[in-house]
Amino acid sequence: MKKLFTSVLLLGFAVSIVVAQTTQTVVVTQPGQTVQVVQPVQKPASSGPSIRLHGYATYALADNHVDSYYSETQYFEGSIEGGFQYGGGLEVMPYPALGIEFTYLRLDSKAPMTYYNGINGTDHGDFDLAQNWLFLSFNKYVPVNPKVEPFAGLQLGMDILNATRPANLGGESASATKFAWGAKLGLNIWASEKVGIKLQADLLSAVQAFGGGIYFGTGGAGAGVSGFSTYYQVSFGGGLVFKLK
Repeated sequence: MKKLFTSVLLLGFAVSIVVAQTTQTVVVTQPGQTVQVVQPVQKPASSGPSIRLHGYATYALADNHVDSYYSETQYFEGSIEGGFQYGGGLEVMPYPALGIEFTYLRLDSKAPMTYYNGINGTDHGDFDLAQNWLFLSFNKYVPVNPKVEPFAGLQLGMDILNATRPANLGGESASATKFAWGAKLGLNIWASEKVGIKLQADLLSAVQAFGGGIYFGTGGAGAGVSGFSTYYQVSFGGGLVFKLK
């Protein structure tokens, strides 16, 4: 009987080693009782990266310090007014807390400018300005809990600008594409498993976006104001986020 008891213990120990190597859990009870093998819960196979769809609706503040003093006789100064900005983004998340997003934003506003070119003297005009921001965004998420998800992001891309001169200056239009960058900070509040409410603040900048010779002049050869000015835009708002996958 003693040998039988020892054999059962050794057999149970050997079985536990073999089963542990195959990711099974073995529970050995008292001699003479049934040995119970518990299968672990299998995790579902990964189906690829997650995909999210973002909708944005923010209010952009004005930049009141857009200027370029090219020389003592040539300058322009003024502001880029704020307004309602909207757009969307498609994000691929290769990891749960990291996303790569293609973002589009649109802003229509005014640009009141005063300019002096040394030939025609000082003049003033309210230019119609349309901006199309295109960004590749790199987003980092901090999942506090299933309902609250803070995030921060860095954006690199371009700003496609179109400015139209006032009717009294000819009404001509001009466009340009400039390098742009941005940063954002916000919070996703998940109302359900698939839909969330987004709160967000942005800082966007178009580098050397506004040149007097292109936009802020009276038109005609030699009548524009040379120089460039970098533009900064702060906006607040939010939108919606949808988990597509």
